[in-house]
Amino acid sequence: MTRASRGRRRTGVIAAAAFTALLGTGILAAPASAHVPGWSVTCDKVSIDLTYYNAHATNTVTVKADGKDLLPTTTFPDAFSKTLELPAHSSPLQVELVVHAGDDQRYSSDQTKTAPVCASTSPAPSPTPSSTPSSSSTPVPGVSATISASAVAPVPSPSKSGPNLAETGGSSSTPVIAGVAVAVLTAGGGLFLMGRRRRTYGSHASR
Repeated sequence: MTRASRGRRRTGVIAAAAFTALLGTGILAAPASAHVPGWSVTCDKVSIDLTYYNAHATNTVTVKADGKDLLPTTTFPDAFSKTLELPAHSSPLQVELVVHAGDDQRYSSDQTKTAPVCASTSPAPSPTPSSTPSSSSTPVPGVSATISASAVAPVPSPSKSGPNLAETGGSSSTPVIAGVAVAVLTAGGGLFLMGRRRRTYGSHASR
């Protein structure tokens, strides 16, 4: 019984030691196998999200745009997150992400993505309406000059101090002229009657 119990104890100890070793190996290997170099590229930005790196190692990240440093080599611990603005570009832009894992070179990465050209947001220019000359602005020889002159030139008003013009209608002197004519006619009639009476009286006297 004693030997059997000792054998069982040894078997249990060995099993426990093996399980502990496996568990320790899994815990130590988990951070090394969990390196996540997450990043995305749009037409104007680069978003970087590096997680689950070994904080006890020296990890670095570098970002290049068209071969030029957009993010110089930067050291980070177990994680790194940053958004970078891309320079203006009129053609697709090559963006490169280089991550160095300090604990194991197998978890380092060098990836390249393409940033498209941003669509223009400025409104399209509206077409300029063609100018059509109006009929009033089109010169007509011999007609437009007369019309414009008659339309612009003011009509002179009659002035008393100006030269006498032939009157075609009634004016303020018409009653005076009519009165003088009536007086002349009356005086002539009177003289005519007086002369006739004298002749009649003379002819009776001679009889």
